Amino acid sequence: MSPKRGPRVRESARGGETGRDAQYDLLTAALIGAAIGATATLLFRRGPSGERPVAPIARGAKWAGKAAYKGGVVGAGWAKDRGGELLERIPTEQIERDVRESFTEARDRIDGFVQAELKDLKRALRRQRKRLGV
Repeated sequence: MSPKRGPRVRESARGGETGRDAQYDLLTAALIGAAIGATATLLFRRGPSGERPVAPIARGAKWAGKAAYKGGVVGAGWAKDRGGELLERIPTEQIERDVRESFTEARDRIDGFVQAELKDLKRALRRQRKRLGV
């Protein structure tokens, strides 16, 4: 018979999180699961009137969607009126220069990495050929 092992502990757990702490973690997870299950049951069961409790929430969401659409229309009109002056304040030349520099630097780093890898592969291939006598 194998020796009894303690509770399973996560690798990321701190040193003191064994035994009793692990049991509290398990209890907490069970209580959270029970609360989520009870909430889902209450939301999706039918009430005395035959209506689901989610229906008023859905109606509210529909109303909120209409209000959000109206707000979006107002915001789009504001952006149309002031878009030109806002666009002039964006430093597009500087952004373009910075992006070009970043891409050039990234391309140079990638080229260097690929060159180093090819060099290592050629060395390994030569060693294998020498070992095989080819």
